[in-house]
Amino acid sequence: MRPFTYERAASPADAARAASRQPGARFIAGGTNLLDLMKLQIETPAHLIDVNRLGLDRIEPTPEGGLRIGALVRNTDLAADARVRHDYGVLARALLAGASGQLRNKATTAGNLLQRTRCPYFYDTAQPCNKRQPGSGCAAIGGVTRQLAVIGASEACIATHPSDMAVAMRALDAVVETVRADGATRRIPIAEFHRLPGETPHVETALEAGELITAVTLPPPLGGHHAYRKVRDRASYAFALVSVAAVVQRDGSGRVALGGVAHRPWRVEAAEAELPRGAKRAMAAILDGARPTHENAFKLTLAERTLASVLAEARG
Repeated sequence: MRPFTYERAASPADAARAASRQPGARFIAGGTNLLDLMKLQIETPAHLIDVNRLGLDRIEPTPEGGLRIGALVRNTDLAADARVRHDYGVLARALLAGASGQLRNKATTAGNLLQRTRCPYFYDTAQPCNKRQPGSGCAAIGGVTRQLAVIGASEACIATHPSDMAVAMRALDAVVETVRADGATRRIPIAEFHRLPGETPHVETALEAGELITAVTLPPPLGGHHAYRKVRDRASYAFALVSVAAVVQRDGSGRVALGGVAHRPWRVEAAEAELPRGAKRAMAAILDGARPTHENAFKLTLAERTLASVLAEARG
C-alpha cells in the first residue's frame, strides 16, 4: 500500500466535510473491497475517513410502512433480520448468495452498493482500463469476455456490476439517502444511483465528491413470491454469470432485475408487462438491444432459463 492519513469521523456531516477538504479521500467501513484494491494499488487514497462509529447501523420501520436500513448495517445482520426475511425475501436471499460468511459479517449496506467491478482487466494493472485509468483504453474489448456485460456497455467499458444485494434493491425500488459536506441531504432512487459507462466508466454512481450514504429505504412490502436465483461457476464465493431477482404473483405479473449482465443492476420496467406471457417473451424485451460477444452470448439463453425457473416456482 501507499502511505495514507487516517481519521475517525464524529458525525455523517463531519465525514462528508472531511472528504471535501481532502482531495483523494475515501470513506472506509468494512473495507472488504477497498482494502483489496489498495493492496493492489488500484485504489490509492491519500486519506481514509473511518465511518464505523456514526451510529448508522440500525434497521428501523418508516412511517410509510417500509424499512430504513442504516448504511453501516452488516450484510449478515440485514439478511437475518426477521422483517427482511418475512417481507423482503428477495433481499435476504440475495445477501446470502454473496461472498462468504466471514465477508458478510464485515461488509456493509453502503459498501455493497459501491462495490467496484471484478472485471479481470480492471484488476490487472499491466492492462489498459478506462475504469481504473480514464482514457487508457479497454483491454476487455477483444479480450476474454465470458464474465462481462451483454447489454448497457459502451466502446469504453464492458464491465459488470458485482453486487447481489443491489440487484434485489433494484427490484424493490429502494431509495439511497445521503448527506453532503454542507449538511444537505438528498434521496436518490436506486434506478438513478448506478450509472451506465458511456465515455466515463470511472464515474460509477450519482454520488458527488464527498457525499456519504447514510441509509437505504425500502418501500412497503410487496406481496407475491420472492426469489433470487444466482447462476455461477461454483456453488459459493463466486460472482454471478447471471442472476435474477424477482417478485412475482401467481399470474406471472411482477418485477424482475438482472445481475451479471450489465454495468449496473439491469431492470426494464416497461418489459415487465410481458412476464405473464412467459420467460421467453419477457427476457426478449428485458434484453432488447443486447450486444454480447461470442464468449458470453450464452448469457442470453441462461437468463431466459433462469427466469423461466423462477416463474414456474412462483406459479406453484
